[in-house]
Amino acid sequence: MLANTKAVIFDLDGTLVDSMWMWKAIDQEYLGRFQISLPDNLQSEIEGMSFSETAHYFKERFQIPDSIEKIKKDWNEMAWEKYKNQVPLKKGVREFLELLKEKQILMAIATSNSRELVEMIIEVHGISPYFSAIITGCDVEKGKPAPDVYLKAAKMIQVSPEDCLVFEDIVAGIRAGKCAGMRVCAIEDCYSIPQKEKKQELADYYISTYEEILS
Repeated sequence: MLANTKAVIFDLDGTLVDSMWMWKAIDQEYLGRFQISLPDNLQSEIEGMSFSETAHYFKERFQIPDSIEKIKKDWNEMAWEKYKNQVPLKKGVREFLELLKEKQILMAIATSNSRELVEMIIEVHGISPYFSAIITGCDVEKGKPAPDVYLKAAKMIQVSPEDCLVFEDIVAGIRAGKCAGMRVCAIEDCYSIPQKEKKQELADYYISTYEEILS
């Protein structure tokens, strides 16, 4: 899998950290402030959207009176404590990052999350030094499944897309990586179990944990 790979670009939520569960809880709590029930299809509707795109979606769909900046600020504050104390690295992540470092393979993060939360969580887990670049959906015109965030990450670390390997946990992210002309490894996550067959169909590789690559 790592042969002829010059860079590995990771998604964050559900890929490096076990955090997908918490966003549904945050959405439910946030909408509850406005006496709005969480729609059953909300998670699938916003999947892959950037932090800003999601805020715009919430404001328009649910007629939230607050500004986009206020919505994002509230989400950051709600997520902060959970990320800090309740969100672990996925199994084998630290060892895999060390392996890539030993092989002199560059690493970057391309995520739909906010920069503030990304920087906080990789700092909390002590993995910040591994990454040469962090790109968020807010840094590009279109979020996943558009390839923008992955193409920008490759440009930032000065590696051609065909020499990059992407790790992703959701279908929209896998499509983004493939549309960018990169190889993609899908990783299993409890949140996306219903998408397993589609993930396996779209991705070049599929793993349950990073330990499979290490063994």
